[in-house]
Amino acid sequence: MGAPKKHLSLHQECKVETPPPNGRRRVIIKNVTPELEGGRYPVKRIIGDTVKVEADIFTDGHDALTGVVRYRKETSLPQDTTPLAVEWQETYLEPLGNDRWHSAFQVDQTGRYQYAISAWVDPFKTWRRDLVLRLEAGQDIGVDLLVGARLIKEAASRASAEDASKLLNWADTLGVRGSIENAVKATQDEDLWLLMQQYSSREHATAFDKNLAVVVDEKNAQYSTWYEMFPRSQWTGDRRKHGTFKDCEDRLAIVAALGFDVLYLPPIHPIGRTHRKGKNNSTTALPGESGSPWAIGADEGGHTATLPELGTLDDFRSLVNKSAEYGIKIALDLAFQCSPDHPYVKEYPEFFRRRPDGQVQYAENPPKKYEDIYPFDFESAQWSKLWQELLNVVNFWIAQGVRIFRVDNPHTKPFPFWEWLITKVKHQHPDIIFLAEAFTRPKVMYHLAKLGFTQSYTYFCWRNTKWELTEYFTELTRTEVAEFFRPNLWPNTPDILTEYLQAGGRPAFMIRLALSATLGASYGIYGPAYELCENRPRESGSEEYLDSEKYEIKHWDIDHPRSLKDFITRINRIRRENPALHSNSRLQFHDVDNDQLLCYSKSSDDLTNVVLIVVNLDPFHSQAGWTSLQLEALGIRPDQGYQAEDILTGARYLWRGPRNYLEINPATMPVQIFRLRRHLRTERQFDYYM
Repeated sequence: MGAPKKHLSLHQECKVETPPPNGRRRVIIKNVTPELEGGRYPVKRIIGDTVKVEADIFTDGHDALTGVVRYRKETSLPQDTTPLAVEWQETYLEPLGNDRWHSAFQVDQTGRYQYAISAWVDPFKTWRRDLVLRLEAGQDIGVDLLVGARLIKEAASRASAEDASKLLNWADTLGVRGSIENAVKATQDEDLWLLMQQYSSREHATAFDKNLAVVVDEKNAQYSTWYEMFPRSQWTGDRRKHGTFKDCEDRLAIVAALGFDVLYLPPIHPIGRTHRKGKNNSTTALPGESGSPWAIGADEGGHTATLPELGTLDDFRSLVNKSAEYGIKIALDLAFQCSPDHPYVKEYPEFFRRRPDGQVQYAENPPKKYEDIYPFDFESAQWSKLWQELLNVVNFWIAQGVRIFRVDNPHTKPFPFWEWLITKVKHQHPDIIFLAEAFTRPKVMYHLAKLGFTQSYTYFCWRNTKWELTEYFTELTRTEVAEFFRPNLWPNTPDILTEYLQAGGRPAFMIRLALSATLGASYGIYGPAYELCENRPRESGSEEYLDSEKYEIKHWDIDHPRSLKDFITRINRIRRENPALHSNSRLQFHDVDNDQLLCYSKSSDDLTNVVLIVVNLDPFHSQAGWTSLQLEALGIRPDQGYQAEDILTGARYLWRGPRNYLEINPATMPVQIFRLRRHLRTERQFDYYM
């Protein structure tokens, strides 16, 4: 027989759990929006926006709840210090039904805000609700009034002297010295309600388990119109063979007249000579060939120097200042890579990876080789020193007046680096914009945006069909993606000449420009090449331009009759004059019974500006169809007439109902842009439109 069983006491058998710090916190807060990955990343807004916050908030039983959204602005401090935040402000939560609550606050400064949610069981709100029910049922409320008086006195103990005096007077009214009629009237007093909210006990309040963040940018972070040009190709006259910053100044009036407010310049630094690329990306450059601007660095300097042929730093600052006079900001290319001749290669050899033969490893994307470029080694033992040096580069150009950076291939550098650099920069300069040139996998693109990139390139270039465009832009504007990803749409770049543009002729260029300028609040074009409908690929099946400007100086005949400058100017004027096109938040697609016709609208939040766009996606043939408009999204009643003014051509139409006939010939004008005005009637029955 085995040993007898040992009997344990109840205390010994049951493990005693430590109770929670405050078991009287009964409120649950869940499913907060907006919230990115549990609050790990901030959402994005622009100055003047209203941040709308929602959450599921509930408790056990039937007690009433009160809750607030708390928010505050972080204060920027000198570099390498943690930002402080001012005192919290509050706005009360209101019920939406089914335990869903909402509130909002406005952000009126650039920088970073924090917001949080707190909610608690509210005895006074519960008491007042139940009192009304008892009165409606004809029940005696004498004792209930005494309970209310006690709750008011408790609130008075937490109030200022002036407010406490008011509360005690109300308590007396509800107490034994007041009449039932006066007491009931007092319970409905709005001033009493506001004071009881203000001094409600939050001793057992539940706070959401984290503070969330929102980054607030200037308006041009959301709405901007970019024009890309190579400074070295801006030469004028018959003798000049290399453009200068001064030549760029001479082009500013033209760029401004076209309607662009951002002038993006590819790298302006000295270009390496070792393994310099020749015409059409030839691996051998002929004497006098200029090479790729992205092969940065030579004896004349590196990332903080200018190519001598372009001019001096003083000349560049002059360009920045002159641009501002035209309402244009300069965007500078930020390409963190070096030519073999870059001063860093000798000064900081630890910044680069070595091959077994001792040579620095050049850039590769097998089978492609980029022997004119050395990538930085972000896994170097000196990575921290490298990070600081690259931050110094950014700060240098900020000091020269640059406020916008187009970042070349950010997905090929470590994510922690970008989060660190952008956070550092924007703590000191919250107006700085970083555009991510990241044509890469969707999750990588979105992650870069969460890390802090202000705007991002997209897959728009390769979305051509009605289904593709509808699905993609629904994802960008109607899902959580809209909280952090700001698309900047480019129909072409120096690297990308799509098959659609190669084959579709002039109408294709007009179609893609209209789509990019109206689907997105921010868009850009690779300048003269787009104006002149340049569509010659280097070879069949390639998206590279023949005689690409990346490798040679070009002369563009911008006054050529085939130029789209008049069409571009009209489109950009329409963008400026219609606030509906300054945001992506109210993009709405509408059905048309023809797969070659894409119909969508944008509207201002108050529906005072409503724009309806219809694009023929077929650059070769006329297309016709009947719309099926979602009138509610347009602010129009089903029985209400409305005017559709084609603001490209000036034509006006009177429409009624959702079905309207459209026919678009791409040979004349492949897009119709309507400004809708609702049909109203005055007391004297005079018709007019709004």
